[in-house]
Amino acid sequence: MNVLVILIPVSLILGGVGLTAFLWTVRSDQYDDDKGNAARILLDDDD
Repeated sequence: MNVLVILIPVSLILGGVGLTAFLWTVRSDQYDDDKGNAARILLDDDD
């Protein structure tokens, strides 16, 4: 039972860090290139 006193706050802190990192990537436009990835697969780069 004493382990839960440590694990619950640690898991909440790690979840908050993960959520903060995700929100930071969304706000810094990391996911804006929707059409670029779809078009890039069609290009032939065999030189």
